[in-house]
Amino acid sequence: MASDYEDVLQKLCHHLRQLSPSDADITPRTDLIEQLAIDSVKLLNLVMEIEDEFDISVPINALADVQTVDELTNLILRIRSEAR
Repeated sequence: MASDYEDVLQKLCHHLRQLSPSDADITPRTDLIEQLAIDSVKLLNLVMEIEDEFDISVPINALADVQTVDELTNLILRIRSEAR
């Protein structure tokens, strides 16, 4: 069970690599839209994968302020902590 930032980040990066160009370098500072070309369809697929992986429910409106991998990782951690 993912319980800390690094574990969540690692699992999130795994999912992002499947949706992104193969040569993309994914770090916490990576911009989801600008650098990884995550469009609305890919975002919905990513959200479904995140919900399954971390056993959480991600409100779509919570994604409005998420631009980087770090911000998405912190959102996942926040939702998980609120669910406990």
